[in-house]
Amino acid sequence: MTHPTTTYDAIVIGAGHNGLITAGYLARAGKKVLVVEARNVVGGACTSEELIPGATWSSCAFIASLLRPEIIADLELERYGLEMYQTEANEVSIFPDGSHLFVWKDMDKTLKEIEKFSKRDAAAFLDFGLRVKKFASILTPFLLSPAPSRSQVLAAFEAAGAEDLFNEMVLLSTKDLLDRYFENEHIKGLFTFFGMISVWGGPSTPGTGYVYGHHSVGEFKGTLGQWGFVKGGMGGITQAMARSAEAHGAEIRLNSPVRHVVVDGGRASGVKLANGEIITARTVISNADPQRSMLQLLPTGTVDAKLTEKLENYDARGSMARIHLLIDELPDYIGFPAGEFGPQHQAQAIMGASIENFERAWEAERRGEIPDDFVIEAVIQSTHDDTLAPKGKHTMTLGVQQLPFELAGTDWDTIRDEWADRVLEVLFRYAPNLRGHILERVIITPKDLERDYGLTGGNIFHGAMFFDQLFNNRPTPELADYRTTVDDYYLCGSGTHPGGGVMGANGHNAAQVVIADLNGTAAPTAARVGPGPKAGVVDRAMETVMGTKSGKKLGYTVATSPALRKVVKFAARSKSTR
Repeated sequence: MTHPTTTYDAIVIGAGHNGLITAGYLARAGKKVLVVEARNVVGGACTSEELIPGATWSSCAFIASLLRPEIIADLELERYGLEMYQTEANEVSIFPDGSHLFVWKDMDKTLKEIEKFSKRDAAAFLDFGLRVKKFASILTPFLLSPAPSRSQVLAAFEAAGAEDLFNEMVLLSTKDLLDRYFENEHIKGLFTFFGMISVWGGPSTPGTGYVYGHHSVGEFKGTLGQWGFVKGGMGGITQAMARSAEAHGAEIRLNSPVRHVVVDGGRASGVKLANGEIITARTVISNADPQRSMLQLLPTGTVDAKLTEKLENYDARGSMARIHLLIDELPDYIGFPAGEFGPQHQAQAIMGASIENFERAWEAERRGEIPDDFVIEAVIQSTHDDTLAPKGKHTMTLGVQQLPFELAGTDWDTIRDEWADRVLEVLFRYAPNLRGHILERVIITPKDLERDYGLTGGNIFHGAMFFDQLFNNRPTPELADYRTTVDDYYLCGSGTHPGGGVMGANGHNAAQVVIADLNGTAAPTAARVGPGPKAGVVDRAMETVMGTKSGKKLGYTVATSPALRKVVKFAARSKSTR
């Protein structure tokens, strides 16, 4: 059957964050927009769900850092209910020997923590931070822009005199990157984690430096390298996006899975839902990953053999899993006083992070096996958000990276509980008191990520984030401008430029192309190559000062002084807020 009365300007398939952003911009441009979502809740992998009655978790993504501030402002997300906040400690790494390392919101406190392990590394952390900041300053102008060519990106680094920075943060392995700056294995282990997110590889795999670099361009309320939480869980982001879009006329239909895109005469003209309903539109935009969008949602034979082969070879390997726990006692982590509430309960905790642990996980992943040991990330957001759990109980989320989607000799549905039991045994080494205090658990395996959240191969980035699948090669050259080989059919998900994470730039960029095509006007083009914007006075001064031995000493003195926190925070501000 056909929708009885309405033809839309655009139908967006999927109410994930990029789909909702695309819908929001289209609605604000005066377009009539319908979002169709297969699940009973908006958000995709950026959602909050009552997984156990009375308790709510961020099901997949649980940390906010990459969402572009321009999008927050354009869509007025705070007006529509988005509330983001930070805890004093961003992160705590807990090691098997009982030692721990906090990464605090304040730089002076973080440097004092690093000094416990290596004074040399504490000083190097400042140098590394400046390098990461420069990387972000060169890369960020490309984010809210159509996909540049890889040569354009390299040219921007060359124009800034930073070819070596491109090599470090794009081409190197995470291990080689960190070995250039740090000596202490605990410190390197902690920072390695950021290069191992949903990767098919290990610390020594070339190109994992970019996974680290991609996350380094994140910011929290204008401060680079910071992250935080969302009130009510990550669904607070997508619920605000939905309210914003609806306030400007967009419609959102839940429980409406799409059977396929309707293609007439070589152009997309609507969608057919699983219930048989056909809804027509001038354009269709898919928030699904590239393989699902092109090979499953389009009628058989629509995509030619050459592009089909490219998409079948598109690398979507590298997955992760979650275990959500309802607990009635907070963990007594080793090395901390038992029974005392502290910042270790409010921060993102990383247990067992070491280069060797990550390398062994990669060896197991490559063989399709489960490793003997796990690096575990943990968040207990209910310690600072009392809307998430009943009084006296807490929501704890565990995450494990570097997991194979395909298992040798078995499958995830068969071993899900066995795997979760093994992860919990590792957790009990770091928090022995939790044995007997886990009331219920919900397991989300790589297979569940594909089956329930629509992520092919369980890859949260909609495809590997290596250089061969970035910029104008994401997902393929034919699809890199958000248009597809089917007229009036577009992509807006994380499998497009600039990649994965809850950033939203993909949805923003796709919307600008669709709006231009609907209006018959010129679409935006990739950021123009040439010398990048001149560094600000503060950045130039820091580079000059930190380029000398005496300047580095002065910089370290300033950075470690609590009295000068405002100066340090100002220096760490991103260009978007200056």
